[in-house]
Parts: sequence; C-alpha cells; structure tokens
Amino acid sequence: MPEPAAPRLLMTRHGLTAWAESGRHTGRTDVPLLPQGELRATLLGRRLHAAPWNGLPGAEVRTSPLSRAVRTCELAGFGGRATTWEALAEVDYGDYEGLTTARIQQQRPGWQLWHDGTPGGEPLDAVSARADEVVAWARTGTADKLVFAHGHILSAVAARWLGQEVDFAAHLRLGPASLTVLGWQHGIPALLRWNDNAHVQQDSSAAAADDA
Repeated sequence: MPEPAAPRLLMTRHGLTAWAESGRHTGRTDVPLLPQGELRATLLGRRLHAAPWNGLPGAEVRTSPLSRAVRTCELAGFGGRATTWEALAEVDYGDYEGLTTARIQQQRPGWQLWHDGTPGGEPLDAVSARADEVVAWARTGTADKLVFAHGHILSAVAARWLGQEVDFAAHLRLGPASLTVLGWQHGIPALLRWNDNAHVQQDSSAAAADDA
C-alpha cells in the first residue's frame, strides 16, 4: 500500500541586494533588489513555471514581509498567490545590522552568529521558535508549500526540519535566488535539494555574491 502524500517545503532566498553583495548582515533593513537580483528572480520564476514544477498548482505560497522577498516573489510570478508572514522575516541582527562578519570579528575574534548571537538582536531560541512555526505549517495537509525569505531564517528552518538544533544552520549556506526543497525519504525528514542555482547560469553576469 503506498504511503500517503506528504507535503514538501520549497524555499527560495530573495534575489541579490547591494548589502548581500558586500557581505553585510541584512536583517530588518529594507534593502531593494539590484537589477541583477531582479533578473535572477525572474529566471527562478521561469524555472518554477516550467516542468517539472509547472507553477506548483495547489501549493500554498507565503513570503517574508520585507520588500526584497516580496519583490522576488512577484518577479517569480507568485505575487498574486502569496500571503506575507512575519515568521519568515530575516533574523534581527541588532547592533550588528549592516556589518560584515570580518568587521564584527575585529571586535569579537571568533564570533559566529549561530553560536554567539548578536547584542540587541533576536535571541537564537526565538529564531528557533520561528523556524519551528514554519516547519509546523509546512507539514500540515498534503499540499506543497512555497516560501520566499532570507538566508539565515531559511537555514534555521532547514535545520529544524531535519530535527537538528538551530545552530546546525551554521553548516548551511544559501545563495541569492536559490531553490531548496525539503521533503521526506522513507518517512524521514530529508533534504531533497539545496542551494540550487542552476537557473542563474542563464545570467551571464552572475557573480560571486553567493558567498554573502
């Protein structure tokens, strides 16, 4: 007897911004997409509307309320189906907002977000709780879920989907406009696709910003 259908969670990080390109931590600051970021978001949408995804009919769509995610969702062709959701907003970096990791480590040698957190920012247990909220929603019903959000909150969601503590997100990296699929392997939560940027190879100007 076949196993009942289990929903997948498709996650897309927003397109490239100037802060992402320079490696600055971008939490709640509303930074717009660069032209290259808009192009990559459009290419992502073309991919999701072609086989095998075919526009993900029946999937529930949610987006972070921050404009860079909302715009990515719109350019990908899902704006009319999306609901904004605060749980998908990026981590609040507090006093480290807008700083690069290198600059922070000049003040705090060895600093690492998922171990040390940020002064004045969102506690890691609060990030974990938000990620759990997303995971719980994504596993309801049988319909696939599609979200547009940000690198660190999506890495936290992936860690919690896999049953790991939130600091496991330190081992996960997402490039701009990337596609990730979380699902199941013989009934066990599994990573089916991670940081897939095949669609941006169509963009001849694609740069090395995936490290941001």
